[in-house]
Amino acid sequence: MSPRARIGVLVPPGNPTVEPELYRMAPAGVSIHFARLQGPPSDEPAGGASGMEERTRAYREGLDGPAQALGEVGPAIVVLAHTASSYALGWGHEQPLVDRVASLCRAPALLAAQAVRTALQHLGVTRLALGTPYPESISRQGHAYWEAAGFQLVGYHRLAGVVNIYDESEERAAELARQADTPDAQAVLISGTGLPTVGVLERLERELGKPVVSSNQACLWRALRLAGVGEPVTGFGRLLREA
Repeated sequence: MSPRARIGVLVPPGNPTVEPELYRMAPAGVSIHFARLQGPPSDEPAGGASGMEERTRAYREGLDGPAQALGEVGPAIVVLAHTASSYALGWGHEQPLVDRVASLCRAPALLAAQAVRTALQHLGVTRLALGTPYPESISRQGHAYWEAAGFQLVGYHRLAGVVNIYDESEERAAELARQADTPDAQAVLISGTGLPTVGVLERLERELGKPVVSSNQACLWRALRLAGVGEPVTGFGRLLREA
């Protein structure tokens, strides 16, 4: 049987989180297809600042092969699942990268931060609490990005002690959200496609009394809607639950 929709995802080479989280959340009949980006040879853990910056450049420079290969499956939409790529480029400077991914994949393209931004707007959020698992320099880029995108940052916290983002846990992500939250925040954003989050989103929303958005959750939500799939998906927060 043909799938209801095919979603293509470009994922960093060391990221073990995106695939299982998207498979876990995807509604029946939606197929998700992945290609791994090319990263530089580096001995620095994924949590290090210089390593992340080097990887982000390498993902853009080595985009052609993975994106062209992913386009062979005929996706309805392609997501570049790396939130920090937008942070590095800065608000308002992402469109050339979007256009390049779309051209290489021969399909409409979406960046992770774009998906998050649209999700927050859909939820009516203007006052945001931001939690990041990145080094200080990249966290500052993320903070500046969301302010430039028009959100008032009323809460902020950076997860301490991260050696490798890919070794982090859902419980650490939940604690990050709690530390970032403030009473004035209308929603909490847990940034980063490499940070495991989807198993704690419902619990956090009950505990904090507001929407909690993560990068992978927002990527799937936006990709489904761009692919014409608008049904509710339960168990992973208000964003996916409310059609």
